Amino acid sequence: MLPLDLSFILLKVLQMNLHNTNSTSPILNKFESTTIHMPKPKGITVYIETHGCKLNQADSQKLAQSFNNEGVTVVDNVEEADVHVLNTCTVTHVADQKARSALRKGQRKNPQVLTIATGCYAERTPEALSSMDEVDLIFGNKEKENLVTQVLNHLTPLRHIQSRKPSDLIGYGSVKRTRASLKIQEGCNQICAYCIVPKVRGREKSVSEEELVAQVQSFSEQGYQEVILTGTQLGSYGFETPNVNLITMLNRILQETDIPRIRVSSLQPQEISGNLLSLWENPRLCPHFHVPLQSGANTILQYMRRRYTTNDYAGAIKRIRSHVPGVALTTDLIIGFPGETDALFEESYSFCKKIGFSSIHVFPYSERPGTSASYFIDKVRKDEKRSRIQSVISLGKEQGTTFRRGLIGTTRPILWEQCVNKGDHYISSGLSDNYVRVSMRSTVPPESQITKVKLLHLNEGVLWGT
Repeated sequence: MLPLDLSFILLKVLQMNLHNTNSTSPILNKFESTTIHMPKPKGITVYIETHGCKLNQADSQKLAQSFNNEGVTVVDNVEEADVHVLNTCTVTHVADQKARSALRKGQRKNPQVLTIATGCYAERTPEALSSMDEVDLIFGNKEKENLVTQVLNHLTPLRHIQSRKPSDLIGYGSVKRTRASLKIQEGCNQICAYCIVPKVRGREKSVSEEELVAQVQSFSEQGYQEVILTGTQLGSYGFETPNVNLITMLNRILQETDIPRIRVSSLQPQEISGNLLSLWENPRLCPHFHVPLQSGANTILQYMRRRYTTNDYAGAIKRIRSHVPGVALTTDLIIGFPGETDALFEESYSFCKKIGFSSIHVFPYSERPGTSASYFIDKVRKDEKRSRIQSVISLGKEQGTTFRRGLIGTTRPILWEQCVNKGDHYISSGLSDNYVRVSMRSTVPPESQITKVKLLHLNEGVLWGT
């Protein structure tokens, strides 16, 4: 019997020799499938690497479950894998560079691995990835649903379907059976000037309430303690269906499932109403709101074509804080958007300082071809961007420290994710309901469960408790 790595080398060489450059398949590939009769190995393994947003994390989790259902083993590193799937991001040019680097790194670590690029970068510019020698198959977001089937078709000569039976997927990556990501909708109809997402994710489309309820309960039965509801525009969920919206969907999940924690990943300020916030009276909904700001200057918000003003944003934050005690507020901020003068940056900085976030995710503006902002003049110089970014990062660290210090002496429920054996004790790490990293020293390792912890002190940005 041929060893698995030699089988892969032979398969790839033979298939590359048969490559048809005029293929019209919607899946761009470096080689065409063929039938090769050779001994079957014990089974195949896949490593799934995810870049970017929680929506990509949800897609990767679904891919992992689909591979698992086909009897393929999901592994935690590329060295052990027969197949490497990289789920890419393309929100900035840095994300593109990161994807190319990861694909090359995977091939260096495991030259025999079958390398597959999917996700937003693969959707936006598949030709850029197709030119890479390291990439064998490319699936855009529109083809992602067929990825598992197509990959297994390519691997049919090597596949031993009876090698193992599908089982509940324990997890993939470093977080196992603790937090599951679930896509509730995809796509965006709000064409912001800087954003490539509508082109790579398409128009808005919601997943049915019935499917979501069933999936959440399935996660619960598998032992997950938290589900993160993700999407591009969560607040517009259900717009296609009469009498269905984010509120009705959350109500159904609360009433028809028993998963301990439900986290809503991101909401726009104009979507945050008193009726929605009243649901947070149920402690199963995590007191954490990620509300993208992008700029604290109204002039820049208009340039960006955002659908709110700073007054709208401040009003939404006030409503959240009045309804949800102990809430953590995180945000995104784009620095150096075309037309951002020193004065407008200072206006944005002052607004962030006034709001007081627990964390600020800072992004330098990255020109994306195909967006209207790529045609804007008055570009901001790179050195100015760097200086402004450092100012906002410092502000974010200061506000994060203030928020965490305010939690000292309180008791929060912590979902434990990782545990390290130190010999005579264990060091565990987990997330609070309000999205704060907490560590604890104990003589007994906490399982992947939620426990109440009293927060005692802050050390290098991490709260420690007992």
